[in-house]
Amino acid sequence: MLLELRGIRKSFGATHALAGIDFSLDKGQIHAVCGENGAGKSTLMKVIDGILQPDTGQLLMEGGPVCIKDPGHAAQLGISLVHQEISLCGCASVAENIFMCEVNQSPRLLMDYAGLQARARALLQRLGKDLDTATLVENLSLSNQQLVEIAKALALDCKILILDEPTAALTEVESQALFKVLHELADAGIGIIYISHRMAEIFEHCSHVTVLRDGASVFTGTIADTTPDELIKKMVGRELGSYYPEKSTAVGTEPLLDVKDISDADLVKSVSLQIRPGEILGIAGLMGAGRSEIAKVICGITPQTGGSVVLHGKPVDTRNYQRALAHGIAYLSEDRKSEGVFLELPIRSNIASMALARVRSKFFTVDAAKETEQAERLGRRLKLKASSVAANADSLSGGNQQKVAIAKLLATNPKVIFMDEPTRGVDVGAKAEIHQVLRQLANDGVGVAVISSELPEIIGLCDRTLVIRHGSVVGELRAEATTEESILRLASGLTQE
Repeated sequence: MLLELRGIRKSFGATHALAGIDFSLDKGQIHAVCGENGAGKSTLMKVIDGILQPDTGQLLMEGGPVCIKDPGHAAQLGISLVHQEISLCGCASVAENIFMCEVNQSPRLLMDYAGLQARARALLQRLGKDLDTATLVENLSLSNQQLVEIAKALALDCKILILDEPTAALTEVESQALFKVLHELADAGIGIIYISHRMAEIFEHCSHVTVLRDGASVFTGTIADTTPDELIKKMVGRELGSYYPEKSTAVGTEPLLDVKDISDADLVKSVSLQIRPGEILGIAGLMGAGRSEIAKVICGITPQTGGSVVLHGKPVDTRNYQRALAHGIAYLSEDRKSEGVFLELPIRSNIASMALARVRSKFFTVDAAKETEQAERLGRRLKLKASSVAANADSLSGGNQQKVAIAKLLATNPKVIFMDEPTRGVDVGAKAEIHQVLRQLANDGVGVAVISSELPEIIGLCDRTLVIRHGSVVGELRAEATTEESILRLASGLTQE
């Protein structure tokens, strides 16, 4: 047995994050770990990586007991963890990030930049990516940063590789290149722990699966002996029903938002789109096609070089985000960690941060009672799991942090909301809850646009879909004509509709 955990318990105050978990990993095994956000997945991985120490329980590697003191010790033992949230040094180069541990421990006075960059290029090419390894990480896209994180783990020549939602920010091509490498590593005897909410990935690439719920292991078995529906039921502890709410039957004819020939100085070229009352508009396309860029131009986050925005039949000034937000046009960033939440602030302060006037006292200070009431009300609406709205956002799971980011936008009482990857890194139960909230917003007359890399989400949730390629709209698909094939044909330039 490569790794074995026996009776691992970990509590944070009155919260039992891990309640006596047993887990084992063999050499050459790709073992999926799944569960709802807050089920204990990240806590368990942090125990394995030495970030957290268990209250009770025992860890064994290759049959012998170990006490993993910290991540540096874990790396010495051959354990490498790729976090879901990017944790790179933005002001260092790609090569420096990939070999950060080696550089820190090297006795050399001068760094061999040429050698580091050559080795970094080889690792990235193995992942199917050809990047300039001298580039600063802060200048990379989110997907390329994720690949650098993975290459950094591969550079450690590990025995155990832990991957937490590694494909959440990757394109399909990048994901397939990663899976090819993972199978090569497994064939070489490396044990892989794979955390994902994507059932298709788990059933295609993993041999075993463990399901966590409320800090306990509720199922361990082989993939061959279970089904996606059975796993989902074990994860949520109940029948989930339909993944997606019913689509609208009462879409308005007059546009709520009418965007005409909007452009920026870089990628977005003369884009026109409409969002009608009662509908959810999907925005699809390959990574780098300009989906997020279009939303950012409309919302004034990126400067506009041309075009107009009309809301409720009246032209509105959206030359910056503050003005767009004042008109009721809001944007949810795909980068939750950097742009979605203030991790070191309380949940209630996060939710109030974009609409402080709503929680202002007569003395122009924040009214704590109003702030708390608003956070609790929106938390209930989104089924937020938190000990208290006074707790800091960094105490929450990734999925619950996403709910806080959405609650921030809802607190502004938006008229139109652009949701960029609203369920990235979110478990199936929380996804269904977020989908229900988006549908209710649309039913209540709010204009909703969803940008998503998950084609099943676009197909299942949206009433109409625009396909983006090279910063332009290349096709529009009605719900009945929206399939993965029809989206990909348009996105790849095979069809113009």
